[in-house]
Amino acid sequence: MQTVLLVIYLMVVLALIGVVLIQRSEGGGLGIGGGSGFMSARGTANALTRTTAILATLFFVRRDDLDDAFAIAGRLMDDDEDLIQKAVGGVLRECGKHDPARLVAFLDDNAATMPRTALRYAIEHLEPDARAHYRSLRATEEVRP
Repeated sequence: MQTVLLVIYLMVVLALIGVVLIQRSEGGGLGIGGGSGFMSARGTANALTRTTAILATLFFVRRDDLDDAFAIAGRLMDDDEDLIQKAVGGVLRECGKHDPARLVAFLDDNAATMPRTALRYAIEHLEPDARAHYRSLRATEEVRP
């Protein structure tokens, strides 16, 4: 079993390294290194940078360090790219496996305004009643322009 997990981690690491290497650096698209926190307001990264940011948090989530994952998910959940929304929802789902109460608190605050794709991925492992509740919050929200 350890060998299987090691192989999976190795594949994820190699994929992340590949994604990072094919990105073009333009001075910190996420605002990292600007001296004003982990991600500043000037964050205008491309889709690969945003995908890397959210997926890289999975290594911390596996070790029950969820702070960065929730912070980045909150920042990227309204992204227009479907791939980013899927990644955000998937990371939130994984966070819920480690701290279900914190996921529920995040969803209580954000479910009504989350894009449908991110919400569906995030609530995948919740009980059917909870999933229906969060979907209904999203359904009552006005359609975005």
